[in-house]
Amino acid sequence: MPSNPIHETFLNGQPAKAPFLETPDGRQMSYAQLRQEVAQTAAALQSEGVTPGDRVLCQIAKSPEALVLYLATVAAGGVFVPLNTAYTPAELAYFIEDAAPALLIIDASTEAARAVAEVQNLRCVTPEALKAAQVSPLAAPVPRAPDDLAAILYTSGTTGRSKGAMLSHDNLISNAKALCDHWQFTASDVLLHALPVFHTHGLFVATNTLLLSGARMIFHGAFDIDQIAEDLRRASVIMGVPTFYSRMLADPRFTRESMAHMRLVISGSAPLLADTHAAFEARTGHAILERYGMTETNMITSNPYLGPRRAGTVGQPLQGVSVRLATPDAQGIGGIEVRGPNVTRGYWQNAEKTAESFTADGWFITGDLGQFDEGGYLSIVGREKDLVISGGFNIYPKEIESLIDALPEVEESAVFGVAHGDLGEVVAAAIVLRAGAHLDAEAVLAALGPELARFKLPRELRFVNQLPRNAMGKVQKAELRKTFEGETP
Repeated sequence: MPSNPIHETFLNGQPAKAPFLETPDGRQMSYAQLRQEVAQTAAALQSEGVTPGDRVLCQIAKSPEALVLYLATVAAGGVFVPLNTAYTPAELAYFIEDAAPALLIIDASTEAARAVAEVQNLRCVTPEALKAAQVSPLAAPVPRAPDDLAAILYTSGTTGRSKGAMLSHDNLISNAKALCDHWQFTASDVLLHALPVFHTHGLFVATNTLLLSGARMIFHGAFDIDQIAEDLRRASVIMGVPTFYSRMLADPRFTRESMAHMRLVISGSAPLLADTHAAFEARTGHAILERYGMTETNMITSNPYLGPRRAGTVGQPLQGVSVRLATPDAQGIGGIEVRGPNVTRGYWQNAEKTAESFTADGWFITGDLGQFDEGGYLSIVGREKDLVISGGFNIYPKEIESLIDALPEVEESAVFGVAHGDLGEVVAAAIVLRAGAHLDAEAVLAALGPELARFKLPRELRFVNQLPRNAMGKVQKAELRKTFEGETP
Protein backbone atom coordinates (compact mmCIF):
# COMPACT_ATOMS: atom_id res chain seq x y z
CA MET A 1 0.00 0.00 0.00
CA PRO A 2 1.45 3.42 -0.93
CA SER A 3 2.68 5.43 2.04
CA ASN A 4 4.29 8.71 2.95
CA PRO A 5 7.74 7.53 4.13
CA ILE A 6 8.66 10.46 6.38
CA HIS A 7 5.24 10.61 8.02
CA GLU A 8 5.20 6.85 8.55
CA THR A 9 8.76 6.78 9.93
CA PHE A 10 8.76 9.84 12.17
CA LEU A 11 5.13 10.18 13.28
CA ASN A 12 3.93 6.61 13.76
CA GLY A 13 4.86 4.32 16.61
CA GLN A 14 5.50 6.72 19.48
CA PRO A 15 3.16 6.35 22.47
CA ALA A 16 0.37 8.93 22.15
CA LYS A 17 0.87 10.37 25.63
CA ALA A 18 4.66 10.52 25.36
CA PRO A 19 5.98 14.10 25.59
CA PHE A 20 7.49 15.46 22.40
CA LEU A 21 8.40 19.06 23.16
CA GLU A 22 8.46 21.64 25.91
CA THR A 23 9.52 25.29 25.86
CA PRO A 24 11.03 27.47 28.60
CA ASP A 25 7.74 29.38 28.91
CA GLY A 26 5.87 26.22 29.87
CA ARG A 27 4.33 25.14 26.57
CA GLN A 28 4.13 21.36 26.16
CA MET A 29 3.24 19.11 23.27
CA SER A 30 2.79 15.33 23.27
CA TYR A 31 3.34 13.10 20.27
CA ALA A 32 -0.44 12.75 19.96
CA GLN A 33 -0.80 16.54 19.87
CA LEU A 34 2.00 16.76 17.31
CA ARG A 35 0.23 14.27 15.04
CA GLN A 36 -3.03 16.21 15.41
CA GLU A 37 -1.42 19.56 14.60
CA VAL A 38 0.39 18.08 11.60
CA ALA A 39 -2.86 16.61 10.24
CA GLN A 40 -4.70 19.90 10.78
CA THR A 41 -1.94 22.01 9.21
CA ALA A 42 -1.55 19.63 6.27
CA ALA A 43 -5.25 19.99 5.52
CA ALA A 44 -4.96 23.78 5.77
CA LEU A 45 -2.04 23.72 3.33
CA GLN A 46 -4.17 21.72 0.90
CA SER A 47 -6.95 24.26 1.27
CA GLU A 48 -4.42 26.91 0.24
CA GLY A 49 -3.78 25.02 -2.98
CA VAL A 50 -0.70 22.93 -2.10
CA THR A 51 -0.59 19.76 -4.19
CA PRO A 52 1.97 16.92 -4.33
CA GLY A 53 5.39 18.18 -5.40
CA ASP A 54 4.60 21.85 -4.69
CA ARG A 55 7.23 23.87 -2.87
CA VAL A 56 6.22 25.64 0.33
CA LEU A 57 8.57 28.46 1.37
CA CYS A 58 8.68 29.10 5.11
CA GLN A 59 10.36 32.18 6.57
CA ILE A 60 9.34 32.35 10.21
CA ALA A 61 11.08 32.70 13.55
CA LYS A 62 12.09 29.51 15.33
CA SER A 63 9.03 28.02 17.01
CA PRO A 64 7.27 24.67 17.43
CA GLU A 65 5.08 25.76 14.49
CA ALA A 66 8.13 25.61 12.23
CA LEU A 67 8.56 21.91 13.01
CA VAL A 68 4.84 21.30 12.50
CA LEU A 69 5.00 23.08 9.13
CA TYR A 70 7.90 20.88 8.00
CA LEU A 71 6.04 17.68 8.84
CA ALA A 72 2.68 18.99 7.59
CA THR A 73 4.12 20.07 4.24
CA VAL A 74 5.55 16.60 3.71
CA ALA A 75 2.29 14.96 4.88
CA ALA A 76 0.43 17.02 2.26
CA GLY A 77 2.84 15.73 -0.38
CA GLY A 78 4.69 19.03 -0.67
CA VAL A 79 8.34 20.04 -0.53
CA PHE A 80 9.44 22.07 2.49
CA VAL A 81 11.76 25.02 1.81
CA PRO A 82 12.87 26.76 5.03
CA LEU A 83 14.54 30.17 4.79
CA ASN A 84 16.68 32.14 7.20
CA THR A 85 14.66 35.00 8.74
CA ALA A 86 17.69 37.25 8.20
CA TYR A 87 17.18 37.19 4.43
CA THR A 88 16.12 40.59 3.14
CA PRO A 89 13.14 41.12 0.81
CA ALA A 90 15.60 41.47 -2.08
CA GLU A 91 17.12 38.10 -1.26
CA LEU A 92 13.69 36.55 -0.78
CA ALA A 93 12.73 37.61 -4.30
CA TYR A 94 15.50 35.36 -5.65
CA PHE A 95 14.29 32.34 -3.66
CA ILE A 96 10.71 32.86 -4.83
CA GLU A 97 11.83 33.07 -8.43
CA ASP A 98 14.09 30.02 -8.13
CA ALA A 99 11.83 27.71 -6.11
CA ALA A 100 8.58 28.76 -7.82
CA PRO A 101 6.58 27.91 -4.69
CA ALA A 102 2.85 27.47 -4.35
CA LEU A 103 2.79 29.25 -0.99
CA LEU A 104 4.90 31.51 1.26
CA ILE A 105 4.52 31.31 5.03
CA ILE A 106 5.64 34.31 7.07
CA ASP A 107 5.15 35.66 10.58
CA ALA A 108 5.54 38.98 12.40
CA SER A 109 9.34 38.76 12.16
CA THR A 110 9.23 38.57 8.35
CA GLU A 111 6.18 40.69 7.57
CA ALA A 112 8.22 42.71 5.05
CA ALA A 113 8.18 39.61 2.85
CA ARG A 114 4.48 40.10 2.16
CA ALA A 115 5.12 42.93 -0.29
CA VAL A 116 7.59 40.76 -2.22
CA ALA A 117 5.03 37.97 -2.45
CA GLU A 118 2.37 40.36 -3.70
CA VAL A 119 4.64 41.65 -6.45
CA GLN A 120 5.27 38.08 -7.59
CA ASN A 121 1.60 37.08 -7.26
CA LEU A 122 2.42 34.49 -4.61
CA ARG A 123 -0.12 33.49 -1.97
CA CYS A 124 1.18 34.46 1.49
CA VAL A 125 -0.17 33.21 4.86
CA THR A 126 0.84 33.07 8.51
CA PRO A 127 1.03 30.03 10.82
CA GLU A 128 -1.83 31.56 12.81
CA ALA A 129 -4.04 31.69 9.71
CA LEU A 130 -3.30 28.07 8.91
CA LYS A 131 -4.11 27.06 12.47
CA ALA A 132 -7.40 28.94 12.38
CA ALA A 133 -8.50 27.47 9.05
CA GLN A 134 -11.88 25.76 9.26
CA VAL A 135 -10.93 22.45 7.65
CA SER A 136 -11.14 18.85 8.73
CA PRO A 137 -7.77 17.30 9.65
CA LEU A 138 -6.04 15.35 6.91
CA ALA A 139 -7.39 11.80 7.14
CA ALA A 140 -4.21 10.23 5.81
CA PRO A 141 -0.89 11.58 4.52
CA VAL A 142 -0.50 11.89 0.76
CA PRO A 143 1.35 8.85 -0.65
CA ARG A 144 4.90 9.57 -1.78
CA ALA A 145 7.78 7.42 -3.02
CA PRO A 146 11.11 7.18 -1.15
CA ASP A 147 12.83 9.11 -3.95
CA ASP A 148 10.25 11.92 -3.99
CA LEU A 149 11.45 15.27 -2.71
CA ALA A 150 10.71 16.15 0.91
CA ALA A 151 12.71 19.36 1.20
CA ILE A 152 14.91 21.83 -0.61
CA LEU A 153 17.57 23.49 1.52
CA TYR A 154 19.41 26.42 0.05
CA THR A 155 23.16 26.53 0.57
CA SER A 156 24.68 29.53 2.33
CA GLY A 157 25.73 31.09 -0.96
CA THR A 158 29.29 32.05 0.00
CA THR A 159 30.21 31.99 -3.68
CA GLY A 160 27.58 33.22 -6.10
CA ARG A 161 23.88 32.58 -5.73
CA SER A 162 22.52 30.07 -3.23
CA LYS A 163 21.70 26.66 -4.71
CA GLY A 164 18.75 24.53 -3.64
CA ALA A 165 19.88 21.09 -2.52
CA MET A 166 17.11 18.57 -3.20
CA LEU A 167 16.53 16.10 -0.35
CA SER A 168 14.28 13.09 -0.71
CA HIS A 169 12.31 11.16 1.89
CA ASP A 170 14.93 8.42 1.80
CA ASN A 171 17.82 10.90 2.13
CA LEU A 172 16.40 12.12 5.44
CA ILE A 173 15.18 8.79 6.78
CA SER A 174 18.39 6.87 6.06
CA ASN A 175 20.50 9.52 7.77
CA ALA A 176 18.27 9.68 10.85
CA LYS A 177 18.47 5.91 11.21
CA ALA A 178 22.26 5.93 10.90
CA LEU A 179 22.59 8.70 13.50
CA CYS A 180 20.14 7.11 15.95
CA ASP A 181 22.12 3.90 15.80
CA HIS A 182 25.55 5.55 15.96
CA TRP A 183 24.68 7.91 18.82
CA GLN A 184 22.50 5.32 20.62
CA PHE A 185 19.41 7.51 20.93
CA THR A 186 16.46 6.05 22.85
CA ALA A 187 13.03 7.22 23.97
CA SER A 188 14.49 8.09 27.37
CA ASP A 189 16.69 10.85 25.93
CA VAL A 190 15.98 14.54 26.41
CA LEU A 191 17.56 16.80 23.79
CA LEU A 192 18.24 20.46 24.51
CA HIS A 193 17.51 22.12 21.14
CA ALA A 194 18.95 25.62 20.73
CA LEU A 195 19.83 25.48 17.01
CA PRO A 196 18.13 27.27 14.10
CA VAL A 197 15.55 25.20 12.22
CA PHE A 198 16.14 26.55 8.72
CA HIS A 199 19.35 24.52 8.49
CA THR A 200 20.03 20.77 8.27
CA HIS A 201 21.60 20.64 11.75
CA GLY A 202 18.61 21.86 13.75
CA LEU A 203 15.85 20.79 11.38
CA PHE A 204 16.96 17.32 10.34
CA VAL A 205 19.88 16.08 12.46
CA ALA A 206 18.30 17.14 15.75
CA THR A 207 14.59 16.84 15.00
CA ASN A 208 14.49 13.72 12.82
CA THR A 209 16.80 11.81 15.15
CA LEU A 210 14.62 12.71 18.11
CA LEU A 211 11.38 11.83 16.29
CA LEU A 212 12.74 8.47 15.17
CA SER A 213 13.76 7.52 18.71
CA GLY A 214 10.60 8.87 20.34
CA ALA A 215 12.67 11.08 22.63
CA ARG A 216 11.75 14.50 24.05
CA MET A 217 13.17 17.94 23.36
CA ILE A 218 13.52 21.10 25.40
CA PHE A 219 12.99 23.64 22.65
CA HIS A 220 14.78 27.00 22.94
CA GLY A 221 14.12 29.84 20.53
CA ALA A 222 17.83 30.66 20.44
CA PHE A 223 21.02 30.08 22.40
CA ASP A 224 20.70 31.92 25.69
CA ILE A 225 23.44 31.04 28.17
CA ASP A 226 21.25 31.58 31.24
CA GLN A 227 18.44 29.44 29.86
CA ILE A 228 20.94 26.77 28.77
CA ALA A 229 22.38 26.64 32.30
CA GLU A 230 18.85 26.28 33.70
CA ASP A 231 17.52 23.63 31.33
CA LEU A 232 20.64 21.56 30.75
CA ARG A 233 20.02 20.05 34.18
CA ARG A 234 17.02 18.19 32.71
CA ALA A 235 18.64 17.16 29.42
CA SER A 236 20.72 14.15 28.45
CA VAL A 237 21.96 15.42 25.06
CA ILE A 238 22.86 18.78 23.57
CA MET A 239 23.70 19.46 19.92
CA GLY A 240 25.48 22.70 19.16
CA VAL A 241 27.96 24.65 17.10
CA PRO A 242 31.47 25.43 18.43
CA THR A 243 30.35 28.86 19.62
CA PHE A 244 27.99 27.18 22.10
CA TYR A 245 30.87 25.42 23.79
CA SER A 246 33.28 28.34 23.85
CA ARG A 247 30.55 30.38 25.56
CA MET A 248 29.87 27.60 28.03
CA LEU A 249 33.58 27.45 28.83
CA ALA A 250 33.51 31.17 29.61
CA ASP A 251 30.75 30.60 32.19
CA PRO A 252 31.64 29.11 35.60
CA ARG A 253 28.26 27.38 35.91
CA PHE A 254 29.27 24.63 33.49
CA THR A 255 31.34 22.20 35.51
CA ARG A 256 31.97 18.50 35.89
CA GLU A 257 29.35 18.39 38.64
CA SER A 258 26.66 20.35 36.79
CA MET A 259 27.03 18.18 33.67
CA ALA A 260 27.61 14.80 35.32
CA HIS A 261 24.13 13.61 34.26
CA MET A 262 24.65 14.37 30.55
CA ARG A 263 24.99 11.47 28.12
CA LEU A 264 26.24 13.17 24.98
CA VAL A 265 27.58 16.54 23.79
CA ILE A 266 27.68 16.94 20.00
CA SER A 267 29.26 19.65 17.86
CA GLY A 268 28.96 20.38 14.16
CA SER A 269 28.31 22.92 11.38
CA ALA A 270 31.76 24.50 11.81
CA PRO A 271 35.20 23.24 12.86
CA LEU A 272 35.74 22.78 16.59
CA LEU A 273 39.16 23.95 17.77
CA ALA A 274 41.24 21.20 19.38
CA ASP A 275 41.91 23.58 22.27
CA THR A 276 38.16 23.99 22.85
CA HIS A 277 37.72 20.21 22.81
CA ALA A 278 40.50 19.72 25.36
CA ALA A 279 39.38 22.57 27.61
CA PHE A 280 35.76 21.41 27.61
CA GLU A 281 36.72 17.85 28.55
CA ALA A 282 39.01 19.08 31.30
CA ARG A 283 36.28 21.33 32.73
CA THR A 284 33.20 19.12 32.36
CA GLY A 285 34.47 15.58 31.86
CA HIS A 286 32.72 15.38 28.48
CA ALA A 287 34.67 14.73 25.29
CA ILE A 288 32.65 16.61 22.68
CA LEU A 289 31.58 14.34 19.82
CA GLU A 290 32.36 16.11 16.55
CA ARG A 291 30.74 15.04 13.31
CA TYR A 292 30.80 16.21 9.69
CA GLY A 293 28.08 16.85 7.19
CA MET A 294 26.72 19.39 4.77
CA THR A 295 23.44 20.56 3.32
CA GLU A 296 23.75 18.33 0.26
CA THR A 297 24.67 15.12 2.08
CA ASN A 298 23.20 15.31 5.58
CA MET A 299 25.72 13.74 7.98
CA ILE A 300 28.73 11.93 6.54
CA THR A 301 31.05 10.99 9.41
CA SER A 302 31.04 10.99 13.20
CA ASN A 303 33.43 10.35 16.02
CA PRO A 304 32.37 7.20 17.88
CA TYR A 305 29.90 7.10 20.73
CA LEU A 306 32.00 4.40 22.35
CA GLY A 307 35.71 4.64 21.74
CA PRO A 308 38.16 7.50 21.39
CA ARG A 309 36.88 10.86 20.16
CA ARG A 310 39.87 12.46 18.53
CA ALA A 311 40.11 16.23 18.79
CA GLY A 312 40.60 17.88 15.41
CA THR A 313 38.92 15.03 13.54
CA VAL A 314 35.34 14.39 12.46
CA GLY A 315 35.53 10.64 12.92
CA GLN A 316 34.73 7.82 10.53
CA PRO A 317 32.03 7.33 7.85
CA LEU A 318 28.55 6.52 9.13
CA GLN A 319 26.97 3.15 8.40
CA GLY A 320 26.00 2.98 4.72
CA VAL A 321 28.04 6.06 3.76
CA SER A 322 31.25 5.82 1.74
CA VAL A 323 33.99 8.47 1.70
CA ARG A 324 37.04 8.69 -0.54
CA LEU A 325 39.77 11.25 -1.20
CA ALA A 326 40.34 12.29 -4.79
CA THR A 327 43.95 12.60 -6.02
CA PRO A 328 45.62 12.76 -2.59
CA ASP A 329 48.96 14.56 -2.46
CA ALA A 330 52.15 13.46 -0.74
CA GLN A 331 50.61 14.29 2.66
CA GLY A 332 47.52 12.22 1.90
CA ILE A 333 45.34 15.31 1.48
CA GLY A 334 42.67 15.09 -1.20
CA GLY A 335 39.21 16.26 -2.16
CA ILE A 336 36.46 14.59 -0.12
CA GLU A 337 33.89 12.69 -2.18
CA VAL A 338 30.82 10.93 -0.79
CA ARG A 339 28.37 8.25 -1.88
CA GLY A 340 25.36 6.83 -0.06
CA PRO A 341 21.60 7.04 0.52
CA ASN A 342 22.12 10.35 2.33
CA VAL A 343 23.36 12.23 -0.75
CA THR A 344 21.25 14.73 -2.68
CA ARG A 345 20.24 14.00 -6.24
CA GLY A 346 21.43 17.49 -7.14
CA TYR A 347 20.41 21.14 -7.19
CA TRP A 348 16.93 22.40 -7.94
CA GLN A 349 16.59 23.74 -11.48
CA ASN A 350 20.38 23.74 -11.93
CA ALA A 351 21.44 20.86 -14.13
CA GLU A 352 24.81 22.45 -14.90
CA LYS A 353 25.86 22.78 -11.26
CA THR A 354 24.49 19.31 -10.52
CA ALA A 355 26.65 17.80 -13.25
CA GLU A 356 29.71 19.65 -11.95
CA SER A 357 29.13 18.32 -8.43
CA PHE A 358 29.25 14.62 -9.26
CA THR A 359 32.08 12.49 -10.61
CA ALA A 360 31.62 10.32 -13.67
CA ASP A 361 31.13 7.29 -11.40
CA GLY A 362 28.50 8.98 -9.23
CA TRP A 363 30.34 10.33 -6.16
CA PHE A 364 29.36 13.72 -4.77
CA ILE A 365 32.19 16.26 -4.71
CA THR A 366 31.96 18.06 -1.37
CA GLY A 367 34.51 20.76 -2.14
CA ASP A 368 36.26 20.01 1.16
CA LEU A 369 39.83 18.83 1.53
CA GLY A 370 40.45 15.97 3.93
CA GLN A 371 43.02 13.57 5.30
CA PHE A 372 42.57 10.17 6.98
CA ASP A 373 44.79 9.16 9.89
CA GLU A 374 46.02 5.65 10.61
CA GLY A 375 42.81 4.85 12.50
CA GLY A 376 40.54 5.88 9.64
CA TYR A 377 39.49 9.15 11.29
CA LEU A 378 38.89 11.99 8.86
CA SER A 379 40.24 15.49 9.40
CA ILE A 380 38.94 18.44 7.40
CA VAL A 381 41.90 20.42 6.12
CA GLY A 382 39.84 23.15 4.48
CA ARG A 383 37.82 24.01 1.41
CA GLU A 384 39.28 23.38 -2.02
CA LYS A 385 38.33 26.93 -2.94
CA ASP A 386 40.33 28.14 0.08
CA LEU A 387 43.48 26.31 -1.01
CA VAL A 388 46.16 28.95 -1.57
CA ILE A 389 48.41 28.44 -4.59
CA SER A 390 51.38 30.79 -4.32
CA GLY A 391 54.12 30.67 -6.93
CA GLY A 392 52.99 27.17 -7.88
CA PHE A 393 53.07 25.84 -4.30
CA ASN A 394 49.94 24.46 -2.58
CA ILE A 395 49.34 25.95 0.86
CA TYR A 396 46.70 24.55 3.20
CA PRO A 397 45.28 27.29 5.47
CA LYS A 398 44.46 24.82 8.26
CA GLU A 399 48.14 24.10 8.85
CA ILE A 400 48.87 27.79 9.43
CA GLU A 401 45.69 28.39 11.45
CA SER A 402 46.60 25.55 13.81
CA LEU A 403 49.99 27.13 14.56
CA ILE A 404 48.54 30.60 15.07
CA ASP A 405 45.71 29.27 17.26
CA ALA A 406 48.28 27.50 19.44
CA LEU A 407 49.77 30.84 20.51
CA PRO A 408 48.58 31.56 24.08
CA GLU A 409 47.43 35.09 23.20
CA VAL A 410 45.25 33.97 20.28
CA GLU A 411 41.54 33.15 20.49
CA GLU A 412 41.16 32.09 16.85
CA SER A 413 42.36 32.86 13.36
CA ALA A 414 41.44 32.58 9.70
CA VAL A 415 44.00 32.12 6.92
CA PHE A 416 43.21 32.60 3.24
CA GLY A 417 44.71 33.69 -0.04
CA VAL A 418 44.65 37.14 -1.59
CA ALA A 419 45.56 38.07 -5.14
CA HIS A 420 49.17 38.93 -5.94
CA GLY A 421 50.43 40.21 -9.28
CA ASP A 422 53.60 38.10 -9.33
CA LEU A 423 52.84 34.97 -7.28
CA GLY A 424 49.17 34.63 -8.13
CA GLU A 425 48.20 34.48 -4.46
CA VAL A 426 49.88 35.05 -1.12
CA VAL A 427 48.82 34.14 2.40
CA ALA A 428 46.82 36.53 4.57
CA ALA A 429 45.70 36.00 8.17
CA ALA A 430 43.04 37.58 10.36
CA ILE A 431 43.61 37.04 14.09
CA VAL A 432 41.34 37.47 17.11
CA LEU A 433 43.22 37.90 20.40
CA ARG A 434 42.05 36.68 23.79
CA ALA A 435 40.61 39.33 26.10
CA GLY A 436 43.41 41.46 27.53
CA ALA A 437 46.12 39.85 25.40
CA HIS A 438 48.73 41.81 23.46
CA LEU A 439 50.52 40.57 20.37
CA ASP A 440 51.91 42.16 17.22
CA ALA A 441 52.53 40.90 13.71
CA GLU A 442 56.29 40.62 14.23
CA ALA A 443 55.78 38.30 17.20
CA VAL A 444 53.38 36.09 15.23
CA LEU A 445 55.77 35.80 12.31
CA ALA A 446 58.66 35.09 14.67
CA ALA A 447 56.69 32.20 16.17
CA LEU A 448 55.71 30.83 12.76
CA GLY A 449 59.16 31.20 11.17
CA PRO A 450 60.74 28.03 12.60
CA GLU A 451 57.62 25.97 11.80
CA LEU A 452 56.78 26.98 8.23
CA ALA A 453 58.51 27.30 4.89
CA ARG A 454 58.96 30.93 3.96
CA PHE A 455 56.40 30.80 1.15
CA LYS A 456 53.70 29.80 3.69
CA LEU A 457 54.21 32.79 5.97
CA PRO A 458 51.43 35.41 5.89
CA ARG A 459 52.32 38.47 3.80
CA GLU A 460 49.38 40.36 5.28
CA LEU A 461 48.40 39.95 8.92
CA ARG A 462 45.66 41.85 10.68
CA PHE A 463 44.14 41.76 14.17
CA VAL A 464 40.35 41.92 14.24
CA ASN A 465 37.70 41.97 16.97
CA GLN A 466 35.85 39.00 15.52
CA LEU A 467 35.69 36.81 12.44
CA PRO A 468 32.65 37.15 10.17
CA ARG A 469 30.42 34.07 10.42
CA ASN A 470 27.20 32.82 8.92
CA ALA A 471 24.19 31.76 10.98
CA MET A 472 25.71 28.36 11.74
CA GLY A 473 29.05 29.74 12.88
CA LYS A 474 31.15 29.06 9.79
CA VAL A 475 33.83 31.65 9.16
CA GLN A 476 33.13 33.58 5.97
CA LYS A 477 36.55 33.84 4.38
CA ALA A 478 35.11 35.45 1.28
CA GLU A 479 34.13 38.43 3.41
CA LEU A 480 37.60 38.64 4.93
CA ARG A 481 39.18 38.35 1.50
CA LYS A 482 37.22 41.37 0.31
CA THR A 483 38.62 43.53 3.12
CA PHE A 484 42.20 42.38 2.48
CA GLU A 485 42.14 42.29 -1.31
CA GLY A 486 44.26 44.98 -2.91
CA GLU A 487 46.16 45.75 0.28
CA THR A 488 48.83 43.06 -0.08
CA PRO A 489 52.01 44.10 -1.92
